Amino acid sequence: MCWLPRSQRRRKDNNPEDFHRHDPSLRRKALESAGALIESPEIYPSLTPREALSMVAELRGLPKGERRKTVEDAVAEVKMDEWLDKKVGKFSKGMKQRINIAAALLSDPEVVLLDEPTTGLDPRGMAEVRDIVKSLKKRNRLIFMSSHLLNEVQDICDEVAMIDHGKLLVYDTLSNVTTRFSKDSGNVIEIEFLRDIDYQSVNKNIASLANVNSAERIDSRRVRIEFSGGAPVQERLLSDIVTMKIGMISFHSPTSALEDTYLNLIKDTL
Repeated sequence: MCWLPRSQRRRKDNNPEDFHRHDPSLRRKALESAGALIESPEIYPSLTPREALSMVAELRGLPKGERRKTVEDAVAEVKMDEWLDKKVGKFSKGMKQRINIAAALLSDPEVVLLDEPTTGLDPRGMAEVRDIVKSLKKRNRLIFMSSHLLNEVQDICDEVAMIDHGKLLVYDTLSNVTTRFSKDSGNVIEIEFLRDIDYQSVNKNIASLANVNSAERIDSRRVRIEFSGGAPVQERLLSDIVTMKIGMISFHSPTSALEDTYLNLIKDTL
């Protein structure tokens, strides 16, 4: 499973590089515009981020006079400025991963490859890394990220590619994928209301909305709705319920729409 947030950034000459068809020098030039993070990189615990990243900058061929500022800028981008000169051995896993992402940014790459960047992190560390990934996207970088956490993918990606046993199943925008492959099996949302909701409101008003397959009360203030379609249908459905003014205060999906889509696509191989 991999996903990529969409970026409008292009090469300055507006000509994508196919380095399989060119000589090694052009291949090297293309790779210089990319940064990468492997799944579980390690940093020497006795080093500070400044020391570790300075070594990486030297290995990447950055001029000596530019390394200090480059390292400081990369660390600032992952919001680790105050830890720049502290020993890495005292860092949490999430903090270490942010420094590893900073290492991938040292050459100010146009393309960033992230391999399972939240693997092994606690909830706080995962949230921190996801925020960093979102900030990278806002800075107009093209991000490729592999992940098996479909709720994570659904939260922060624009486009998604699904792979099963090495075969590309689908590549499209997130909205199109969930719409195309979830519409037949149906999606489910649970809605909570401020006050008790009666059967008439459920059966007459909600169940009669377009694309709603069924609507039933879970308890006096919660309703389970199954509907056909993807994110655009869900948006319209929720908007319609709000206009009814029957006290909707929250909603959630008990399962990930993207997870349902993926399982539907691979059902023949399970």
